[in-house]
Order: sequence, then C-alpha cells, then structure tokens
Amino acid sequence: MKLWKRNAVVAAIVLFVCVAVYLNWSYQQDEVNVDAGKTLGQAALVGGKTNDPLLAATPAPAEDGEAAGTSTGYFSSARLNRQQARDSALGMLQETLNSDASEEAAKADAGAAIETLAASTVSEAQIENLVVAKGYADCVAFISEGGVSVVVSALEDGFQDADVARITEIVMNETGVPASQITIIGAEG
Repeated sequence: MKLWKRNAVVAAIVLFVCVAVYLNWSYQQDEVNVDAGKTLGQAALVGGKTNDPLLAATPAPAEDGEAAGTSTGYFSSARLNRQQARDSALGMLQETLNSDASEEAAKADAGAAIETLAASTVSEAQIENLVVAKGYADCVAFISEGGVSVVVSALEDGFQDADVARITEIVMNETGVPASQITIIGAEG
C-alpha cells in the first residue's frame, strides 16, 4: 500500500512536468503556424497593445524589436509554464505532507520530492544566469530525470561547436549530468 502511494505521487509529478513541456511545445507550434512567413521575435506591437496575457505586462518594444530589459516571448512563456507545473506539483506534495491520512513513507517520499524540485529550480536558475553571463541573449533550462535541456537564443551566425561546448560545460559543472544527456536547442525570439 505504501509503495503504491509513493509511486502515485512520483507519477503525478512526472505527469505534470510532461504536460507542461507538451503545452509549451504546443503553444510554440501554434505561434509558428499562425505567423507563417514572419520571423519570430521581429514583430512589433502596434501601439504597444496586445490581448496576449503573457505579453501584456512587458514594456513596449525597443528599437531593435525586443522589449527593453525583458526576456523575449518564448523564454518568458517557457519560464511561466515551468513555474506553473512546479507550483501544481508542489501543491500536491505539500498536501501529502500535511495530510493526517498519509502514511509516513508517503510523507518521506513527498519531502524528498520537494527537495529534488527545489534543487532542480536552483540549478536551472544558475545554468540560465551563467549562460546569459557568457554573452547569450537569453536562456531557459529544464532539468528532468532523463537529462537537461537548455534552450538558448539563436545566434545570428548559428551555434558553433565552441558555443555548444561552452554551454555543455556550464550544465555539466552545475548538475553533474554527462554530456550525452544534455540537449542544447537554439530558439528564435
């Protein structure tokens, strides 16, 4: 019985993370299909008005087409989706911890899962900050059981081997994950 509850909690966490990744991917695919013929990140809002709740709080675009001092649309929405999935999973785990009906083993597993989420959150933030410090415009990292995915603003001349090596080294130093389990993706805007 205890094993079943622990497995149910772990399965729920994995399910929420997978749903968040799928929704993020699906959202990006919808944008690509709607804006066929446009280059992502180069559209400017007319009058600075939008109905998109993800972009509503961002300042008007700067001269170069990006909002001054903020992340671009994809990176902001990816961070938001990641945070919403984490908040949902964390809520479930805290509910398990605070429940009188939960067995001690389930509570211990929930506590361990919360610690893992916290460690992943810190590592992702550290990776993102270090990649941006190396001169890349923006970055978002996703840590999962299967490895680490890092989405970095695409460079004008594309990613060179030195760029991939630099980012891989940052991820390996921060997480201890081998290079074979690190995926680096260039994203437009």
